[in-house]
Amino acid sequence: MAKISDSFQSLRQNSQCALIPFITAGDPDLATTGEALKILDKCGADMIELGVPYSDPLADGPTIQAAATRALQRGVKLDDVLGLVKEISPEIKAPIILFTYYNPILNRGIESFLKQIAAAGVQGLVVPDLPLEEAESLIKPAAEIGIEVILLVAPTSPKDRITAIANQSQGFIYLVSVTGVTGMRVEVASRVPDLLEQMRGVTEKPIGVGFGISAPQQAKQVKEWGADAVIVGSAFVKRLAEGTPDEGLAAIGEFCENLKLAIT
Repeated sequence: MAKISDSFQSLRQNSQCALIPFITAGDPDLATTGEALKILDKCGADMIELGVPYSDPLADGPTIQAAATRALQRGVKLDDVLGLVKEISPEIKAPIILFTYYNPILNRGIESFLKQIAAAGVQGLVVPDLPLEEAESLIKPAAEIGIEVILLVAPTSPKDRITAIANQSQGFIYLVSVTGVTGMRVEVASRVPDLLEQMRGVTEKPIGVGFGISAPQQAKQVKEWGADAVIVGSAFVKRLAEGTPDEGLAAIGEFCENLKLAIT
């Protein structure tokens, strides 16, 4: 499995935009999550963001919150998620990016947590409630272990903070397209082109845009604005949760193919 930064380098050489789907581990169940990872990998995902169910997901909107609640009610824990990743990661090409809040990391101890996720095959880490001021305590040991910690830029971030985040972020920079939580929206925020241009002025690192992208046309628009990656979460989580597990898997496979086609 390639590193995230290596994957972006290869995509850039071929003038391609990355597609990064997000799903919540354990919803509707862990077996379906495993099949979903394989289907997304086969249907065009360049990387896959896997959310660890958490009881207080501050950055997530109703769709992902509900998925996390369902997974927690079924007893899904971090060790279950890592066990699944360890089983599935050798079978897929797309690097797995773990999405988790900071408290579970602190609870296990930073170094212990990082070693565990690396042993499972995780390549990247997104921690939405990790402030820039505390990021180095995670980024430095993660880099030594081989995990790339991806930091988020909010649409309200001033230029000096964007620069500082860009300097620290590994793999790519995650540009949050809206002020607020995750969720499907009719239109992608109009500030995104200006933010991308501003970020290009301070960094050469890849930039992924997420939060609010729910349709192929929106993905295409974000690519045309100059993003290196399109990140889609709630729209995948919603499709996977509807109907039977087999119906959900078929739905995310078709949606993934359509998104990839739109940005190719």
